Amino acid sequence: MRIIAGRFKGRRLTAPAGDATRPTSDRARQALFDILLHAPWAEDVIEGAVVLDAFAGTGALGLEALSRGAAMAHFIENARPSISALRDNVTACGAVEISRVIPADARKPPKGVPCGLVFLDPPYGLDLVPTALAALSAAGWIAPAALIVAEIGAGDTVPTEAPLLADRRLGAARICVWRVDATS
Repeated sequence: MRIIAGRFKGRRLTAPAGDATRPTSDRARQALFDILLHAPWAEDVIEGAVVLDAFAGTGALGLEALSRGAAMAHFIENARPSISALRDNVTACGAVEISRVIPADARKPPKGVPCGLVFLDPPYGLDLVPTALAALSAAGWIAPAALIVAEIGAGDTVPTEAPLLADRRLGAARICVWRVDATS
């Protein structure tokens, strides 16, 4: 697994041993970032963004965003082996100064800073996105009109009633993208 493009392009990312962590595949990450860079509704969503990567695992999504011009990434992860790999990946990319690793459960997060681009990549089949999104919003992590990107299992239920801007199936993964209602 590597960073696909940008200033960290080609950097290898480590993952903890075993199957407890399911990193987003390079193919799915490439497809997702192609959407974020080329869709008319996503114009300038990455450049200079404050990003939240919840259920971060290896940090691949947040690090890819940093590599492509995001200003800051916050990573929330609660599994110790994943936290260790995540910290190693942040260091390997030289992103320590623009990253914050938060050892916490995304469903019970600490107070946060508003993020305009939010990645949610929970374990498949558990419907964790709505619960985590509500908790993250209550803790101040979700900026008004934030763009939400959720990677769920291909057979999982869409985690929002908001209109989807993108809905792509990529093997075992399904990527759903929507914008938070700025009036809520």
